[in-house]
Amino acid sequence: MFSYEKKLQYPVNIKNPNPALAKVIISQYGGPDGELGASLRYLSQRFSMPYPELKGLLTDVGVEELGHLEMIGAIVYQLTRNLSIDEIKKAGFDAYFTDHTTGVYPTAASGAPYSAFSMQVKGDVIADLHEDLAAEQKARVTYDNLLRLIDDPDVRDPIKFLREREVVHFQRFGEGLRIATDKLDSKNFYAFNPSFDKHCNKR
Repeated sequence: MFSYEKKLQYPVNIKNPNPALAKVIISQYGGPDGELGASLRYLSQRFSMPYPELKGLLTDVGVEELGHLEMIGAIVYQLTRNLSIDEIKKAGFDAYFTDHTTGVYPTAASGAPYSAFSMQVKGDVIADLHEDLAAEQKARVTYDNLLRLIDDPDVRDPIKFLREREVVHFQRFGEGLRIATDKLDSKNFYAFNPSFDKHCNKR
């Protein structure tokens, strides 16, 4: 069971709406390397994770990613609040506005809606942890790209916080991979459950 604290993990206080920025930042809400996919990936992988400490890691990071999804939603909302139709047209926000008005919808910056095909859950310790390491690096690169595009310090500040958390998550999953490899001997290294070892040895 989750307990919800009614505040953002890091404050978002954007003074100047800017739908052009919202168009690109929305990718970290529902894009291929965004926070929605991250939270679903980790909270799904934890069910088949055989080691309690790694199950706990996936739960901790997955729940934090839900907090990051909330932050991105707040950023997009604040960037698009109280817009005039002229501002919407001028920023090229009209296509999004047509489908969603200024609601926060899980989509990539390219316009592709969120798809679970952008994430993977294999039920294999090694495969899933490598997936997680790659996912955190891809999210970090996306935040790097956003910081290259954003000048507004009110927007950059929470984006920089989110980027730092991706680095921390990468480090934690690296530690998790070391824990897993210590637990798996050479015979069952590529099996998420040592009981599969007898099947692997039939090859």
